[in-house]
Amino acid sequence: MKKILITMTSVTYAMKAKKLLNAMGIYCEIERTPKIKGSGCGYSIRVKDPAAVTARLDKLGIPYKSVLEL
Repeated sequence: MKKILITMTSVTYAMKAKKLLNAMGIYCEIERTPKIKGSGCGYSIRVKDPAAVTARLDKLGIPYKSVLEL
């Protein structure tokens, strides 16, 4: 099964995103970004529907770096 991560700009934003998305009924978890795939803070949120989540993050004003499919 494919794993989809949205790499975050900071662990603080990762925690904020998880809290707000879970409150909206969107499941996500925080995990370490694989070292070969990421840079920055080293934390990502694991999601099932990246398009919907990135749209919500944009609307909420929560910055993120990229979407990775592993």
